[in-house]
Amino acid sequence: MIGALRRRTAEMDMCHGPILGKMLLFAVTILVSGFLNQLFHMADMAIAGQFIGDSALAAVGSSGSLISLLTQLFAGLSIGTNVLAARYFGAKQEEQLRSTIHTSVLVGVCGGVILMAVGTLSAGQLLIWMDTPKEILGSAVLYLQIYFLAMPATLMNQFISGILLGIGDPTRSLRYSSLVGVINVFLNILFVTVFRMGIAGIAGATVISAYVSMFLGVGYLCKKEGTLRLEIRKLRVDPKILGMILRLGLPSSLRGIIFSFTNVVVQTAINSFGEVIVAGDVAAANITNIVHMAMNSFYRAAIAFTSQNVGAEKHDRINRIAFTSVACAAVTGLITGGLATIFGRPLLGIYTSSPEVIEAGMIRLYVVATLYWMCGMMETIEGVLRGMGYAIVPTIVSLVGGSAVPLLFIGTVFQVEKLHTITFLYLNYPITWVLTTSVHVICFLTIQRKNRISREKSRKNTKKI
Repeated sequence: MIGALRRRTAEMDMCHGPILGKMLLFAVTILVSGFLNQLFHMADMAIAGQFIGDSALAAVGSSGSLISLLTQLFAGLSIGTNVLAARYFGAKQEEQLRSTIHTSVLVGVCGGVILMAVGTLSAGQLLIWMDTPKEILGSAVLYLQIYFLAMPATLMNQFISGILLGIGDPTRSLRYSSLVGVINVFLNILFVTVFRMGIAGIAGATVISAYVSMFLGVGYLCKKEGTLRLEIRKLRVDPKILGMILRLGLPSSLRGIIFSFTNVVVQTAINSFGEVIVAGDVAAANITNIVHMAMNSFYRAAIAFTSQNVGAEKHDRINRIAFTSVACAAVTGLITGGLATIFGRPLLGIYTSSPEVIEAGMIRLYVVATLYWMCGMMETIEGVLRGMGYAIVPTIVSLVGGSAVPLLFIGTVFQVEKLHTITFLYLNYPITWVLTTSVHVICFLTIQRKNRISREKSRKNTKKI
């Protein structure tokens, strides 16, 4: 299957022909890759919960929002690389594409080293500020400190993925995910059940797997012929390219950082309900992550398709790309979210045998998973806007809707004693998705109308000349 997908998607032409078939193929390839990653991550969590205990499961999961917060800066910049690579690929501007590749790889390496140092030194204090339960604090600190040793590889993988998605070749990540995921699960079992390394074994397996993936990606680009070839001796920062990556990526980074900060605040609120709720939330979050990952494949497809068509000046295809990607994300969310809720208890049973933890996890599934399709629509229309080159507008909208609203919700309504429940806390998610999606759609329609008028004026002026 992987071989067939590779032959049909390598450097896909997104600028001609029907959109739906190509988008589904592109998104499914990302989805399978993401699903394998999530499946292997679920295996990590299951090994932690079943072989070490619920406290280990909670310790690993409670670090997730903090890790996301500290990595969002470079994750956003990788979106800038994705947009730029797709645009230059669509426009057939080879020299600019080559500079984008070399600049992005060097930024990823340097950023990873900095983040590794910051993360390992500050892990303990950050978890204390998050009000992490005392019974799991020591394990969470150990896990986080080891995990951050993987940061150079993790960020490199993000930038390499951005390049490959930009040129329409998502299958490479799928092949690597398959191999690296198997290695990760094998190492987890080996470190936890044979060497009895506990939570350090879970983190260590993740670190080793990240570096294996990085070496595979770098090795592929180094062997690639032509424009896409990575030459280590030519690694340097092109100031113009870096400026464009920053312009396109920093707003996304800012959005991600503030979103992650918001999630840290939400996680802190969840932590206040105790270990059982935290463990149930962590287990359920891993299930809803699959739903999000399925929808997010259309977000990545929307960015790549839109960017390539903008580069090729195929502006008439943008509306169809937007409608197709948003509709696909919504339908995918409805189906996967429904299935996650229906089979919630046996899925949660993979992580824990505790009935209390399973019931705590079901609360999140009932509220979040069933309505996750709204989040898919929100992110995908934002992806179209970013692919069009509008980075600031969707960032402002997302910051207001995705951060200000939840923080206001937690700081006011949630503090009312009768409403201070975990169920009510989860309701901040769908409220956020509805408000943000509505404004994104208005922005997209307004921008498209202004761009159409501008192009018509330009054509008229050309005819007069």
